[in-house]
Amino acid sequence: MSTHKNLDIWKIAIELVIDVYQFSKNLPSEEKYTLTSQMKRSAISIPSNIAEGAARKGDKEYLKFLNYALGSLVELDTQLIIAHGLYGLDGAQLFSKLEALKRKILKLMRYLESLHPKERK
Repeated sequence: MSTHKNLDIWKIAIELVIDVYQFSKNLPSEEKYTLTSQMKRSAISIPSNIAEGAARKGDKEYLKFLNYALGSLVELDTQLIIAHGLYGLDGAQLFSKLEALKRKILKLMRYLESLHPKERK
């Protein structure tokens, strides 16, 4: 059985989802099906991919899903920049959490890659 629930990065990513849902309440209702929806999907994708990767067999698969999580994280970062630009919303706390999570994901990826140095390109 997967041990993703024991991973700090998964727990932090779950907290981030909750924070994004709270933050998105400040967006205008006209954004319900656009920016709000996209931000929520990106946020949800981060812990989902961490969990899926942890459940896969082998570090190569895990790395692939960590890369997906990282992609969703930078999508969310971009969407927060857009929300700030359009509506002046202060996402400083979310940006800080995103950056901290990004560092943790990258650290785990470097660790997994170090386990298989011959497989690197």
